[in-house]
Amino acid sequence: MNAPSCHANFEWIPVSGFQLRKAGVQFDAVRVDGDDGRRVADLLECMTGGDPGPVVMEANGRRGVYFLLPPGSTPGRAWPPGAMPFNSCRGTVSYVPVPALGGHTWPLSWRCPPTAADRFVHPVLLRSTLLAVGC
Repeated sequence: MNAPSCHANFEWIPVSGFQLRKAGVQFDAVRVDGDDGRRVADLLECMTGGDPGPVVMEANGRRGVYFLLPPGSTPGRAWPPGAMPFNSCRGTVSYVPVPALGGHTWPLSWRCPPTAADRFVHPVLLRSTLLAVGC
């Protein structure tokens, strides 16, 4: 895992536990559930030298994997059926669970923690990977 930069501004990350954050403000997100999400995360890590941008994983329920993208980057894109975008476009309000960088955050954890305030998963790379995996 990558260690976050001590100089980056991560005010949207809680100090402890986890909190819901409104998508479209600090970031948009795309959730892919179960093994498909984990496979996509594996591929993105491999293609980016271990730093695809911030990725959050759920350990229970749908076992969702949340890929955090730049704010405003998910609306208007044709996402595959297995990918659920989270944003705040007109008439939509979405919330994304965000864990703290350390401590007790179960059922959430950082698969890839943020490394810089402006570093996110690239939307085109994510969409291409989703299509390649068949999500």
